[in-house]
Amino acid sequence: MTSPSTEQVSPQTLRRVIIAAGIGNFVEWFDFAVYGFLATTIAQQFFPSGDASAALLKTFAVFAVAFAFRPLGGIFFGMLGDRIGRKRTLAMTILLMAGATTLIGLLPTYAAIGVAAPILLSLIRCAQGFSAGGEYAGACAYLMEHAPSDKRAWYGSFVPVSTFSAFAAAAVVAYALEASLSAEAMGSWGWRLPFLIAAPLGLVGLYLRWKLDETPAFQAVKQEHAVAHSPLKETLCNHGAAICCLGAFVSLTALSFYMFTTYFATYLQVAGGLSRAMALLVSLIALIFAAAICPLAGLYSDRVGRRVTVMTACVLLMVVVYPSFLMASSGSFAASIVGVMLLAVGAVLCGVVTAALLSETFPTRTRYTASAITYNMAYTIFGGTAPLMATWLISTTGSNLSPAFYLIAVALLALAGGLALPETSRISLHDVGAEEKGAAPVLSR
Repeated sequence: MTSPSTEQVSPQTLRRVIIAAGIGNFVEWFDFAVYGFLATTIAQQFFPSGDASAALLKTFAVFAVAFAFRPLGGIFFGMLGDRIGRKRTLAMTILLMAGATTLIGLLPTYAAIGVAAPILLSLIRCAQGFSAGGEYAGACAYLMEHAPSDKRAWYGSFVPVSTFSAFAAAAVVAYALEASLSAEAMGSWGWRLPFLIAAPLGLVGLYLRWKLDETPAFQAVKQEHAVAHSPLKETLCNHGAAICCLGAFVSLTALSFYMFTTYFATYLQVAGGLSRAMALLVSLIALIFAAAICPLAGLYSDRVGRRVTVMTACVLLMVVVYPSFLMASSGSFAASIVGVMLLAVGAVLCGVVTAALLSETFPTRTRYTASAITYNMAYTIFGGTAPLMATWLISTTGSNLSPAFYLIAVALLALAGGLALPETSRISLHDVGAEEKGAAPVLSR
């Protein structure tokens, strides 16, 4: 039996779904983004050293370590989401992230407790990574399983909107603190404030998610008694090739996203010589721009299909990344904005089509598990290491433009993987019969 079509989902329900998925994702990524924007301050508080570059590398290393726990979180929460449902699982992820982030705001520094401070920071960051592993893929699945098939990328684009908005909000908070507080106040207590905001935001997100119903697709699988008993085993047995191909493309999504949202604020300071406040302002403008064009990218993907969108994103990033880094290292405020915006367009196209592909590539029975594994493996290898790799490349080669060539190489890998996937822009996400056999979703008629 086929579940009710997504066209039966009312516009009012779809709006509530967008808000609930978006605000929960916003909370997750606001908490995660704050760490990146305050990297130089955190380096001073937890990794005191006579070598500022070494301290920054250690700070980004902790950023990368957290990503090692994202695949574990993806497996854990993915299996849970395919067993008990999307709604309850997403409530758990937001609670864990908000709690861990609040603890960072309360954490004693190196000056107070010595080496225990960076150790505790690393452990809490691992908890954040574990939580984030279950968030994005789950939010995409929750939204996609409600959306009409001919507008999935457009509706799905609001998940990246919430992500870029979260980074923009984190940049606003960080910029406001930098602009209004002295260096002493910022180092003493100012850096803690953005992390403490996580507590009330987390409670709001939890409330909104708990008020919604389960998705029509998962309800249909449950009614048919077709819920996967071993979603991880089914995923590995039936979807290994799809995971590899989609993972290759998501690697570019991850790298471009973290280059653009997290590393560029540091790059503008180190390579471009901008002040910390000015670098954050440039990042803020670009993030607002990125959030604004996400729905346009969704409309484009729904119109031309996923494969054309994949090709457009990969080629565009290969073309613009070198001039983007060149302008960002110029030291000019205006040129830096244009440079970051160029990178933002490619990153947005990647992010929007990824949100759709994560759900369209896998059946409902194992959608949460398979998409979470794919997404988090790629983000662990290429996203979490992006700031560290960029810093290391510049330090090793002596060229501020070396990260651009790294992104071009990953874009070639992503293009090959993305074009190996079938076109999925018009498939149905609700065919229970096909899912019971471990098959991919089928084309809607």
